[in-house]
Amino acid sequence: MAGRIVQISLSKGGVPKTAVPEAAVVTTGLVGDRHNAPDIHGGPEKAVCLWSLEVIETLKQEGHNLAPGYAGENITIAGLDWPQVVPGLRLQLGDEVWLEIASYTTPCRKNMRWFADKRYSRMSQKHYPGSSRVYARVLQPGTIREGDGVTIASTPSSPQS
Repeated sequence: MAGRIVQISLSKGGVPKTAVPEAAVVTTGLVGDRHNAPDIHGGPEKAVCLWSLEVIETLKQEGHNLAPGYAGENITIAGLDWPQVVPGLRLQLGDEVWLEIASYTTPCRKNMRWFADKRYSRMSQKHYPGSSRVYARVLQPGTIREGDGVTIASTPSSPQS
């Protein structure tokens, strides 16, 4: 299954993050992206935060005020079966960047404001499997652009590429 990057988002810290047309991806994340709490966000195991456009659209239909970048994700992807995006999965973004999903994110109180009922646990893997953002480690740095393809390079149970 193939997807595509619909938005790349950066911020000087906090949410929402702002759309940019392209970004350099290095082992510590996207160049120009900052975190207000670097002890919680960022680092090699949480270098890049990804989320699904389809999940965002579902949450909007439920009445929540979400859009790409609002929840702090760096890369919003369309076209992947999001419940299949699990730790250990490897993704290729564009021609250069390779990521490996490291973990599900823990919902942050800063995202409470986007939810009509303030229940930001709606984006928790524990309570709503398949709705969580994910953190990824960078296996191969490079540049990504809005519209770039996203392909599953290997799954946790398949041979490594």
